[in-house]
Amino acid sequence: MKTISILGATGSIGTSTLDLIERSPGEFEVIALTAAVNVQALAEAARRTGARLAVIADERRLGELEAALAGTGCRAAAGSHGLVEAAVGADWVMAAIVGCAGLVPTMAAIDAGRTVALANKEALVTAGALMIRAAERTGATLLPVDSEHNAIFQCLAGSSVDHVARIILTASGGPFRTASAERMRSATPAEAVAHPNWDMGAKISVDSATLMNKGLELIEAHYLFGLPSDRIDVLIHQQSVVHSLVEFVDGSVLAQLGPADMRVPIAHALAWPERIATPAQRLDLAAIGRLDFQAPDLSRFPALRLARQALEAGARPRRCLTPPTRWRSQASLTGASPFPTSAAWSNARSSATGGQLRNPSKRSFRWTRTCAAQRPPRSRRRCA
Repeated sequence: MKTISILGATGSIGTSTLDLIERSPGEFEVIALTAAVNVQALAEAARRTGARLAVIADERRLGELEAALAGTGCRAAAGSHGLVEAAVGADWVMAAIVGCAGLVPTMAAIDAGRTVALANKEALVTAGALMIRAAERTGATLLPVDSEHNAIFQCLAGSSVDHVARIILTASGGPFRTASAERMRSATPAEAVAHPNWDMGAKISVDSATLMNKGLELIEAHYLFGLPSDRIDVLIHQQSVVHSLVEFVDGSVLAQLGPADMRVPIAHALAWPERIATPAQRLDLAAIGRLDFQAPDLSRFPALRLARQALEAGARPRRCLTPPTRWRSQASLTGASPFPTSAAWSNARSSATGGQLRNPSKRSFRWTRTCAAQRPPRSRRRCA
């Protein structure tokens, strides 16, 4: 039986992972679960799954967690040491802690030689080279969970990257795919988090609306598959049916198609190298009728160009693209800055000499925090 630790068990990736595990009784044993601040959801999941260890990142909530777990046999822990303990205690680790806070426990799992399902963009963007070297040293297995990278992984199916001409990441285009720059400047936080296809958290929703999310995924793809910038392309694909494509040197192109449901790539990583069933809706291509693709408009979405410049400039500029802290979804802030379009990213460009990148984040992250307080009820398809 495969033992499981879920870092970030109360977020949507974590809850989707638990949903799949609980649909496959007898195949997985949950060893450890972690959460940032949500004690009640963490304790409920630990009770339901019989986890041995539950870790709350906020050390001030340890007493509350201990009380919630009384009589269960599940041990409570807190803080960074507890997160690391959870990360090394199982065969398979879901790394789904949002932001750079997930880097230390994810590295601990890699250093312990575990199989790590990567759902954390910021860790790979900020420390990708370190993580890849550590995995090579310890024999850890890194499995991509992002739908785009998981799609590429499935298309490669063990093929050598020497046979790959390029990989193509798809992007839905977000809520402002057809909006003018003027319209985007007047966008509200509620509009920015209202993604047409996926149901996501506040920060990733804003990153998707600006295409910065796709820029981070471009950098992730560089580390995961060892390809340079000029062999990684991005296409806008509004239907979110084709999750990515791989073009081989002989001209063949393989694409992975599936529903816009994160349980599909999670299930692939969870069962790899086998497969397990999911409750995801099956594709009806006849009903879909058409699949559209177009090049991204870098004048309206300059964050994507910025991310590529950072990738080509080196490791230090890449780190400037990620926030130093995680914005909590329960933040209660008032007032919103204008939506971060071209002007907001203008001071984030790489300089022509030395590749230095000034941090572009203040305006965009302030806007993200406002979105966290204003995001609408979840009513669309599942994602993290």
